Amino acid sequence: MKDGVAVVKSVASRACPRPGARVAFDTISSPGAYVCDWSGHLLRIPDRAVTPARCPGLNIVGREPLTVTKISDDPEVPLAQARGLAAEYGVTAGF
Repeated sequence: MKDGVAVVKSVASRACPRPGARVAFDTISSPGAYVCDWSGHLLRIPDRAVTPARCPGLNIVGREPLTVTKISDDPEVPLAQARGLAAEYGVTAGF
């Protein structure tokens, strides 16, 4: 705990998740399209964002771990297709 906020570090495997897998945000290690489980926002994670030194290149700190669901290996999946994939995996799309 730091300054009253729990800092959660995932110890999950850095293996490439398959589409449909729910993972902690801080364990994203492969490019693709992900949906935020807390808001339904679409995250497009390109190759350059998951280099070994930057997995991912953004750090969000809070009391609860944030999870995302991978819906595609293609970060540039068209929005209409992404909405369909989110529905297929049971994720509410907010985009």
